[in-house]
Amino acid sequence: MRMTLTALAVCLAGGALAQQAADSVAPEAAGAGAFEAISSDVTAAFVAKDAGKPVMAENWMIAAANPYAVKAGADVLAAGGTAADALVAVQTVLGLVEPQSSGLGGGAFLVWYDAASGEINTLDGRETAPLAATPQLFQDDTGAPLKFFDAVVGGRSVGTPGTPALLEAAHARWGTQNWADLLAPAMTLAEEGFTVSPRLAGLVAYDAERLAKSATTAAYFLPGGQPITAGTMLKNPEYARTLSVLADQGAHGFYTGDIAADIVATVQGAKGNPGILSAMDLSIYQVRERAAVCAVYRAHDVCGMGPPSSGALAVGQILGLLDGYDLSAGPQDPNVLRLIGDASRLAFADRGRYVADSDYVPVPVKGMLDPSYLAERAKLLSGDDALPQVAPGTPAFDHALNWADDMAIELPSTSHISIVDGMGNVASMTTTIENAFGSRLMVRGFLLNNELTDFSFRSHVDGVPIANRVEPGKRPRSSMAPTIVMKDGKPVLAVGSPGGSRIIGYVAGAIIAHVDWGMDVQQAASLPHAVNRFGTYDLEEGTDMVVSVDALENLGYKTSTRALTSGLHMIAIGDGLSGGADPRREGIALGQ
Repeated sequence: MRMTLTALAVCLAGGALAQQAADSVAPEAAGAGAFEAISSDVTAAFVAKDAGKPVMAENWMIAAANPYAVKAGADVLAAGGTAADALVAVQTVLGLVEPQSSGLGGGAFLVWYDAASGEINTLDGRETAPLAATPQLFQDDTGAPLKFFDAVVGGRSVGTPGTPALLEAAHARWGTQNWADLLAPAMTLAEEGFTVSPRLAGLVAYDAERLAKSATTAAYFLPGGQPITAGTMLKNPEYARTLSVLADQGAHGFYTGDIAADIVATVQGAKGNPGILSAMDLSIYQVRERAAVCAVYRAHDVCGMGPPSSGALAVGQILGLLDGYDLSAGPQDPNVLRLIGDASRLAFADRGRYVADSDYVPVPVKGMLDPSYLAERAKLLSGDDALPQVAPGTPAFDHALNWADDMAIELPSTSHISIVDGMGNVASMTTTIENAFGSRLMVRGFLLNNELTDFSFRSHVDGVPIANRVEPGKRPRSSMAPTIVMKDGKPVLAVGSPGGSRIIGYVAGAIIAHVDWGMDVQQAASLPHAVNRFGTYDLEEGTDMVVSVDALENLGYKTSTRALTSGLHMIAIGDGLSGGADPRREGIALGQ
């Protein structure tokens, strides 16, 4: 299959923007032919996606980023398993076949609708900073911030992984199937081999120089010094052995014992850039159960993950700011683009000032989503051209702390899983190792994250502390936005996406497309992107959205035409189920 690569684009800007980095690589999405050996259902799902049609089902539905993983989860659901059971199978297969995006060495956020109780719960499996970390972790001897990839590649950027603990916690609460059986599909694929996808091969080729810095990583992805190629079979017996330990011992076997010792040795022994993760950091890791954060939009409750994620707050603010405006003219109307773009800019201004790990800093969650606050901020959108400048607002606080604007860099990788099971439970989970291939350190068959680089590299600005600075045990701020949309107390949509800080725009845009413009989930996932975070309007290259350049520039925006490789996976719930998968990547939806 022919494949194109879009070079890494790094936009430099002053002030709070520091370095805003772009989606690094956008290989041409794989068609059904790359996975035709899996099943006829997988082929049919690709045919539906290529035709721009959602997959329809009566009983259950799953949408995720790779057909091997989707098929593993679908088999669990077909056998009567819950969405929590399916998550275990899907995530462990994704860690094998899509290792650049997520895995055991990373972290995740889960939003869960429980059909029996009618409640929404969230689990925070975000990575944590080592106990030995200081606010100067990503600064040189003079106090200046390190260059991004100087911080990323090696052990310095590795936080305590949370994904194994989150999978176990979700399974303990809501699973019904045998834990070891759920790991079996990934173990079998790792032992017998899987077909390398075009996307994985393209990303390996693009990142070969960084992957080569670790001998273990290079031996797997660059055998004989050459990048693995699409269509070849790849085995990972080390990963199978790791999963075997998890099957026997649960997550305890990951956070203690030989696996934990190997993780610590790999991090602390990384040549040129060793880290400070310790055995104690792994042994004390805990998943946090947190209250869902919900915002009202067009008689819907849009619910997601609260801090340390900024996702639900920023998506909620964007939608709350727009709730009083008419967007019916559609996605290419200049005024609609102005409203959405400047609502996003206002939300990102608040995000940069106030949002961090709420276990460490007070975050004004209620104040940021208070209807009166949003209504006052929404008055800023009442003009007829781009806001000349955007500043954080002053939401209601229960404290008097003052924060400086954040300067964190958040590069995209990540993956999203949406599942509805036969009992009516809904799972929306976004999972990541942060940058593509994370720290580029591989141990026991999986990659370790570089999640700590989601912290601000600076700790203060002009003596004022930054909320998202590095601190021992703290979880870095994230943009991941796994979302469940409710109406009249029932779930109607599960949605989420990868994409770094653009996740927020992708998810908000998909909800608007579905709710305001009546698009089905496949149409919404396929819709050309227009995203504005900090003033420049990013427009998806090669799509109809580029015709908006002149109109947006006439309104006062700078524009950038670029690849916007989201990875939306959506399920609509109503009279039956309908699933959609982003055509920009290799995912599909399957249902029954």
